[in-house]
Amino acid sequence: MTIKTPDWVKNATFYQIFPDSFARSQPTAKGQWQASSLEGWDATPTLQGYKGGNLWGTIEKLDYLQDLGINAIYFTPIFQSASNHRYHTHDYYLVDPLLGGNVAFESLMEAAHQRNIKIVLDGVFNHASRGFFFFNDILENGPYSPWLDWFKILDWPLSAYDGSKPANYVSWVDNRALPQFNHDNPQVREYIMQVGEYWLNKGIDGWRLDVPNEVKTPGFWEEFRDRVKAVNPEAYIVGEIWSDARQWLDGKQFDGVMNYLFCTSTIAFAGGERFDPKYVEYDYNPYPPLSAKEYGQKMLDLLNLYPEEIKLAQLNLLNSHDTPRLITTVGEDKASMELATVLLLTFPGAPSIYYGDEVGLVGGKDPDSRRGFPKTENWDVSVLKYHKELIALRHQYPALRTGSYEILYAQDSVYVFARILDREEIIVAVNVGTESAKVNFPVTKLESQPDRVLLGSGRLAWQTEVERSELEITLPPRNYLIVK
Repeated sequence: MTIKTPDWVKNATFYQIFPDSFARSQPTAKGQWQASSLEGWDATPTLQGYKGGNLWGTIEKLDYLQDLGINAIYFTPIFQSASNHRYHTHDYYLVDPLLGGNVAFESLMEAAHQRNIKIVLDGVFNHASRGFFFFNDILENGPYSPWLDWFKILDWPLSAYDGSKPANYVSWVDNRALPQFNHDNPQVREYIMQVGEYWLNKGIDGWRLDVPNEVKTPGFWEEFRDRVKAVNPEAYIVGEIWSDARQWLDGKQFDGVMNYLFCTSTIAFAGGERFDPKYVEYDYNPYPPLSAKEYGQKMLDLLNLYPEEIKLAQLNLLNSHDTPRLITTVGEDKASMELATVLLLTFPGAPSIYYGDEVGLVGGKDPDSRRGFPKTENWDVSVLKYHKELIALRHQYPALRTGSYEILYAQDSVYVFARILDREEIIVAVNVGTESAKVNFPVTKLESQPDRVLLGSGRLAWQTEVERSELEITLPPRNYLIVK
């Protein structure tokens, strides 16, 4: 079969927003409800406290995002929920009132699309919450509820809150706050399909699917894709899969996945021994350090996992709401962050910037990685500067988005590769070592001899003999060079 993924994704630079902590503004529409108690915006985030970020605030930040070079936003969940992260869905048809409700959402969609910014929402379709109407009816009415088959009830009585007693129903990772749907029930299946269609008809540009590997019902995601693409053939479907995702990336289910395999390898190379192993958790394991040769092999293995169309639709990232902030995990070493960002923004697939990374926001394991977006006076403007420059470079040169990826040299601390598209050839060289490096190697994969510096520091010189070109690159310690 011919695999097709959305063309816009291949040219997108994403920005991931955790709505409660990104931006807060006064509502501009009638019937907006104000929280009476919020934790401090700059206070350390807590598991249950709310900072009160809303979609009105996000609308006010769209010009900032556009100036940064962002043309797509992925929101973690925005639907009504009794949790600050909103992965405990109450109502899949209502935007949370604290975020501004459906009125704010409609204003956001209009404002974003006016700026040609795409919007991808988080679909939490494996589990709901204790407050989800169909499950709440079971809690109220027990075995008399008409909705028993929507969930997996094991025995009676249910214990939804008292951990000293058996929950007696199936929940995600045994968290009784997250009752798991019975996806084998045709009504449940149809309900989720209709939710997917509903928000696409409201104008969203795609779905990020939370823990989709937990849905075991045969054909579920194939049908979801068919229903989504029938509404909008260019809608993006991206799954939260932390490992080898080939079984979901067969062209019949997802367009791409959150590329944690890229994330962990890139941190292990750029951060090296600076990465603190205490931040390793479940599938997030950027340790031990990688040499350039090892990193190059991991990138080749990763690129060879998937067909070309899929490869260009991966959502590449360095951290997220589920991981500690990169800058914190490497002991706030700025060079590690910058080198990793260079590798992110020059790799095939769609890069995703986690809100605040571009201004140096720190944070450990969640909920600490979900801090309030800092005030302007607390921005690290040097970090913002190189984010803007790298994003602009990616937009300027198609080779950095959809060109082939050719490793030219990978030894010790020096990694050099080319992005090639037709006659456009760009070389990216990175030195993660603490000493300057001079390397010399033959180049056979390029038609031209790129020598115009676009970004970074260092020198390069070409030597040409009969049917043979050699490139000499000199790089300062912990630095990079991008040439065209």
